Order: sequence, then structure tokens, then C-alpha cells
Amino acid sequence: MKKILFAVAVAAVCFSSCTKEKFKVSGQIAQAADSILYFENMALNGPQVVDSVKLDAEGSFSFSGTTPGAPEFYRLRIAKEIINISVDSTEQITVKAQYPTMASQYEVEGSEDCLKIKELALKQMDLQARAQRILQAPDLNARAVKDSIERIMAEYKAEVCRDYVYREPMRAYSYFALFQGIVVGSAFHMVFDPTKYADDVKAFAAVATCWDQFYPGSVRGENLHNIAIESQRTQRIVKARYTEWNNIDTSKVTVANIIDLVLTDNKGQIRRLTDLKGKVVLLDFHVFASEGSAARILALRELYNKYHDRGFEIYQVGLDEDAHFWKTQTAALPWISVRDERGTSRTYLMQVESLPADFIISRDNSVVMGPAQIKDLDADIARHL
Repeated sequence: MKKILFAVAVAAVCFSSCTKEKFKVSGQIAQAADSILYFENMALNGPQVVDSVKLDAEGSFSFSGTTPGAPEFYRLRIAKEIINISVDSTEQITVKAQYPTMASQYEVEGSEDCLKIKELALKQMDLQARAQRILQAPDLNARAVKDSIERIMAEYKAEVCRDYVYREPMRAYSYFALFQGIVVGSAFHMVFDPTKYADDVKAFAAVATCWDQFYPGSVRGENLHNIAIESQRTQRIVKARYTEWNNIDTSKVTVANIIDLVLTDNKGQIRRLTDLKGKVVLLDFHVFASEGSAARILALRELYNKYHDRGFEIYQVGLDEDAHFWKTQTAALPWISVRDERGTSRTYLMQVESLPADFIISRDNSVVMGPAQIKDLDADIARHL
């Protein structure tokens, strides 16, 4: 009798799983014989392999899964070539492409969201190419590069908000748009960054509000909601601090002797500013959560690459409240990155009128220029080397 009951239970489970609604992603990747095609779920904690297949000469494939309760994101990948797709029903999505140009040249049918995601992916590739051309332009200095990249990023965000995010904020492609990014130099930067830009907070909030309404309780909706709320809080803090910094009496700004700092860097090592005697040092006070941080870091990287071999060093003091965020932002930087956990409460910041702020320290450990004296950072550094 127990065996019969067990068999009935197994049959019931099988029947239940077999009757769940499924979605299907199928198609053909030509010229990819013997390549492994991965079908990956783009989870919040990173890509996770759902299935894979070794392609034959024809390149046909077929993947399926249980229909999600809210829009979910997947990708087809061969090596570094990626096609992004979204699923939110019992869709039958067909993808046709050829390797190795599948990321930019593919056809997709069966999903309007996937068509829009393709449009966004191509726009992102174009933005990346334009940023790269700006970086390689021989006639542009660091300031011009910074301004040019900021301009094309702003134009891109305005277009994407107008044509995608605000048009249908409840759609999967609007969510996808918020998490695009490009590589500038050797660092990855989010196109939309609500921790730094107030307008980006509005975009996240618009999509979060719609996902709360259309997909209540979904993991991605809750994540959007949390990002929007936390970013609004960060913006308020940054705005309040900038108001405080910009109200400092300029009569208190002086340049005399050296400001010796002893702080812990992003690798856990104690770094003393006076240990850099013999080098020309740029002492930089910086808030990575502030607007324009990415472009400023890019400009500093160019100065560092240009003058480091001649005895130039950067001692950068991060004043961010969030230690984990600061460590993430500084992980790939080549210079000395330290953090003062007490931020603007430190007395040495009475010498700072506003942030970010720089001091140039000569080889004999004396401060030779402060924020009020520095007019052209590149030229002023070169003059003291």
C-alpha cells in the first residue's frame, strides 16, 4: 500500500511540473560549429548558467524554462559575444545570428521587449565607440576629454529617457536601459548612476513606481524601489554637505607647510603623506558619490599616466560615508587611495573651500599651491616636477 501511495505522489509531482507554463527561446547561430552556446539568467547577483549546448554545423538551438511571474532577463552567449533577451510570459522567442558578429547583428522575433532591448544594445555600442574615439583624440586635453564624454553621456541619457524609460516605464526594456554601462579608460561606468545624478534618481523612481504597481512583490521591483529610495537619501546628504562646504569662509584658506595625514588605504595599509618626500604630490580630497566624479577621476588618471614616471604621485583622500562604495570605486586606481571615515569633520578641511579640492606638495614636503592658487592643474604640476 505504501508503494502505491508513493507512486501516486510521484505522478502528482510530475504532472504539476509538466503542466506549468513554459517559455521557449530557439533559433540558429550560424558559423559557430563546435562552439558552446550558453543560456544564462541575468540574476541580481550576476549571470547564472541555465543551460548550454554544443552547436553543430547548422547552429540550431532550443532552450525553455518556467514562465516567470514578472519580466526576467536572460542572455545567449558564445565566449564574449552576447545577445540580451527578456521573458515575461509564455513567449516563443526566435533568434537568428552568426558568429562572431552575433552581438551587433542578429534578428529576434516573438517579443517586442526583445526588439527594444536590441535597439538599446546597439545604441550602447555606439556610445562606447564614441567615448573611445574621444579618449584617443590627439588634439584633446584632459579637460576637453572630460567635457566631451560628459556631454555625450548626457545626450544619451536624455534620448533613452524620452524614447524608452518614460514612454513605458513598466516594460522590461525600460528596466534594461537603467543598467547599461560603458568602459572609460579601464574603468566601467554605469550610464545611469542615481548615486551621483539627481535626474537619474528620477528615472529609477519612475520605473520602480510602475514595477511596484504592475509586478508587486517581484524581486527586481523591490530592488529598483530600494535603489531609488537609497539614492534619494544619498542625494540629500551630498547636497547638504556641498551647501556646508561652499559656505566656508575663504579667509580661512591658507597654504603653509605640509598637512601630514596618516590614513588607511583601500588595501588595508597605513599610508603617511610625509613618506612621499622626494616626489611631487597631488593631495586630492574627493567624494566619489558626488556628481561628475567619474569624469574627474578620468582626468586625474591622465595626469598620473603623464607624469608618474617623472616622480609624480597622487594621495587621494576619499570622504565618502559608505566605505564599501568607496573601496569599490577605488579598486582599480593606480595611485594611493585612502579614506577618512570622519569625512568633513576633520579640522584640516578648514583649508578647503569646496570639494573636490587639490593641494600641490613639492619634493621637500611643503605645500606650494592650494585650491585658490591652482588655475591649470596640468601646467602647475609640470612646473614643480
